[in-house]
Amino acid sequence: MLVVLHQETSTPGRVGQVLEAAGIALDIRRPVLGERLPPTLDAHRGAILFGGPPSANDPDAHLRHEIDWLDVPLREDRPFLGICLGAQMLVKHLGGTVAPHPEALVEVGYYPLEATPEGRALLPDWPDMVYQWHREGFSLPQGATLLATGERFPNQAIRYGDQAFGVQFHAELTLAMMHRWTTHGHARLSLPGAQARRQHFDGRALHDAAVKRWLGQFLARIFGRPAA
Repeated sequence: MLVVLHQETSTPGRVGQVLEAAGIALDIRRPVLGERLPPTLDAHRGAILFGGPPSANDPDAHLRHEIDWLDVPLREDRPFLGICLGAQMLVKHLGGTVAPHPEALVEVGYYPLEATPEGRALLPDWPDMVYQWHREGFSLPQGATLLATGERFPNQAIRYGDQAFGVQFHAELTLAMMHRWTTHGHARLSLPGAQARRQHFDGRALHDAAVKRWLGQFLARIFGRPAA
């Protein structure tokens, strides 16, 4: 599996754990460090673009390269998943927009999620609450299908064609990642609409089992290998 990360210290978290448990090797690339993305996915089961601190609107060359590169999985009709920034990059590639909330609100912590009928047709069981860490949301590009919606940022999960998916939320988050994000990124906890650090851990205790179960089913649906 091609895994694209956006910081030197980033990991694929629970997504990586699920894939490796299913016997799928990870080919990790970090374009921010100058690592190039493959010109074809012939040697890969599919690709996953993860989140990170940048905005999909930033002018950095490696970010522009990633957005342009998305032509590869789309043209080859190969399985693709974008998570947070990765989903926003997919939307940008498809001609959609990425922008802050009109009232400058953020989602940092656990927030409600509701699957659409199309989302439930794909997978019957979606979590009611998911972990978020973002200041921007994305529009629904022409030709894309909305799979899940939220109150503050209405577009939470999308599908484009048969093989490309994007989610705004972070089902890949491990407990160690939550400790790290809420420590190193503590300034975001004071942004408008963000939850206090204690709420993040309380929310995980309540909601993580459903998120973990959904993630295994979702990855299996996209990439075609049973994963639990």
